[in-house]
Amino acid sequence: MILLFLMPATVFYLLLTCRTEQASVLNFPPPLPPLSTLWSPHTFLLLLAWVGLQAALYMLPMGKVTEGIVLRDKSRLQYRINAFHAMGVTALVVGAGLAAGLRLSYIYDHFLQFAFSALLLAFGLSFLLYFKSLFAPETTLAPGGNSGNPIYDFFMGHELNPRIGSFDLKYFCELRPGLLGWALVNMAMLMKETELRGSPSLAMLLVNAFQLLYVVDALWNEEAILTTMDIVHDGFGFMLAFGDLAWVPFTYSLQAYFLVNHPQKLSLSMAVGILLLNGLGYCIFRSANSQKNTFRRNPNDPRVTGLKTIPTATGRRLLVSGWWGFVRHPNYLGDLIMALAWSLPCGLTHVLPYFYVFYFTVLLIHREARDEHQCLRKYGLAWQEYCRRVPYRIFPYLY
Repeated sequence: MILLFLMPATVFYLLLTCRTEQASVLNFPPPLPPLSTLWSPHTFLLLLAWVGLQAALYMLPMGKVTEGIVLRDKSRLQYRINAFHAMGVTALVVGAGLAAGLRLSYIYDHFLQFAFSALLLAFGLSFLLYFKSLFAPETTLAPGGNSGNPIYDFFMGHELNPRIGSFDLKYFCELRPGLLGWALVNMAMLMKETELRGSPSLAMLLVNAFQLLYVVDALWNEEAILTTMDIVHDGFGFMLAFGDLAWVPFTYSLQAYFLVNHPQKLSLSMAVGILLLNGLGYCIFRSANSQKNTFRRNPNDPRVTGLKTIPTATGRRLLVSGWWGFVRHPNYLGDLIMALAWSLPCGLTHVLPYFYVFYFTVLLIHREARDEHQCLRKYGLAWQEYCRRVPYRIFPYLY
């Protein structure tokens, strides 16, 4: 599949373009470094140490244990919810390192090598996952990664929830090394800017603060991912492995990476406006998700008992008021508003820092279409009635 090559190529195209003085997406191809300079045993070992640290924290008996959804064989897997604890321990480790003289800007100086190491790790993990899946029981295979085409199944993920003992590989990668790595990379960019200019810029501080809030929110609400499509439906193959280990930390941090070499001055009024925009997006995103999750856990919770619903043939009810009566996917709307706020500190003279906005818009529209198909198949006439009563998908009065 072309995406096996297009996804890594996109990461390196963005990073190489961001390193140039013009940072123009029209300058194609960007200056290409010798392939031999991308491989560094030292950076690869550092990346393995980072993943190893997160794996060790995942295994610690911290946090509660909860059950996932019912699987095809009627079993339910158990998951330890301790990502927020892991973030706290990680922050202490990084803080101790900085106090001892750790130069975090090393990540910026060797960013391409780290990205290449993450690519190799993602490919290596994907091959191991596919090999393991060949011996997995039929009931544990992913519906979307069981086509019989080895390349397609390698990409999509042949096994739904691959585990080594109690260690769930997909669940671990979903939030731990990549998402925390994203926050660490952003901090490294802030430290590099401080080395170059004496202090971090307001634009860099905003980008770090906004994206750290998003990471903290995801880890605090870790249990919510157990009902997402990634966990429930998608197998664990190259698509998710590369996305978790390489795409997230090295493309989601593009704004911070851009600001190191292309500093932007923000007035106080501009900063306040961007801050309010991010606050609006976050409030919509968090309120909508909290409303949905509360209703799923306990429809009789006082916080959601006053909301209107539609009964379905499955016995479950669909929310048709509150945020979910505003548009069908209000969480996606909040996500996209935040995406714009993350890019605005980079100014309006370059398209490159807005890659995340364009990419995430396409991703969420595609995901929304997939959600619609799944819900129509699951809820039938009830979903058609919901769509009639809530006509807008993501953007009110537009889409």
